[in-house]
Amino acid sequence: MSESIKHRSNNATYSFKTPAADSPIEILNEFYWTNEQEPHVARRKAILKKHPEVTKLTGYETKTKWYVLGVVALQLSVAFYLRNTSPFSWKFFLLAYVIGATSNQAIFLAIHELSHNLLFKKPIHNKLFAIFTNIPIGIPYSASFQPYHQLHHKFMGDAYLDTDLPTQYEGIFLSNVLGKCFFAIFQILFYALRPMFVTQIQFTYIHLLNVIFQVAFDIIMVKNWGGNSLWYFIMSSFLAGSLHPCAGHFIAEHYVLNENNTTRNVKKDNVNISKEFLPAETYSYYGPLNSLTWNVGYHNEHHDFPYIAWTKLPELRRIAPEFYDPLPKVDSWCGVIFWFCFNDVNTLWNRVKRLGKQKHGNKVNVPLDDNE
Repeated sequence: MSESIKHRSNNATYSFKTPAADSPIEILNEFYWTNEQEPHVARRKAILKKHPEVTKLTGYETKTKWYVLGVVALQLSVAFYLRNTSPFSWKFFLLAYVIGATSNQAIFLAIHELSHNLLFKKPIHNKLFAIFTNIPIGIPYSASFQPYHQLHHKFMGDAYLDTDLPTQYEGIFLSNVLGKCFFAIFQILFYALRPMFVTQIQFTYIHLLNVIFQVAFDIIMVKNWGGNSLWYFIMSSFLAGSLHPCAGHFIAEHYVLNENNTTRNVKKDNVNISKEFLPAETYSYYGPLNSLTWNVGYHNEHHDFPYIAWTKLPELRRIAPEFYDPLPKVDSWCGVIFWFCFNDVNTLWNRVKRLGKQKHGNKVNVPLDDNE
């Protein structure tokens, strides 16, 4: 499939065609390699220069913790209710999909807020509360998420440090309809397992506390409620990152999809896209599912100002509409999953990559700013 589209950059419009499904392999099977810096730092500086009042939006949100406690309590209640229900029953599956997956997606994204220290003033309090918030996920997750996610912000698109990016092997084997459907169904496993194969982080006492607390809680729960309650947590976590409406944000945030896709040139000097054709690499969604996901759909706004809490991101957009309204956006997370799987111009290659930091051995020790 090949279609003519237009791309607007620097007040000029360029016309070109998206690559056809039978295009040469060196055009289809390659990321958008670029030497250009990621766009968020420059836009942040421009916004602050024009709207210095944006600084008043920064800081933690005190009421978030109460919402999180409510979601954790809800998940514990359903886990207790299903303690004698078979995981293979429709009742178990439907509750795990409708309540469990939606709640655990909120849990994942609450840990995302905590990774930016946006629930409490002191970083250690955010880390410890993240370990508690981790309970309904069923496996230790929160301690590893924070350093990897900060690397994603600080080195966005970096081939070695941004583990949100698909690997070369994923692009080769999964950029077909069956592969993309497999990826969409099991994407939570890719996000959980990919980092350890790309960049290993140092194991700290926070990781140890996360493991000890989660394992101890799981053991106590299984002994008192039975194994079905733990299976409810695990199934909820899996479905939260599978074919679930809220899971659309994983793909929507940074994949270059549909009309935003541009023709790739043959790579030269590690660059296969010229500056004027470089597509946007972050996309916002302003639909109703933001109410269930701490406004994670405001993703350009979040990357521009990662130290603004979820409650203030709509205000940021209201203050600086001239910076955000012209940007391409996503209208439907459900639609994103469908378009990603069945539109042949959408593949796992559709991500912007840059060489950035070189890999040294199997482990990196990049200083992370706890105050960000």
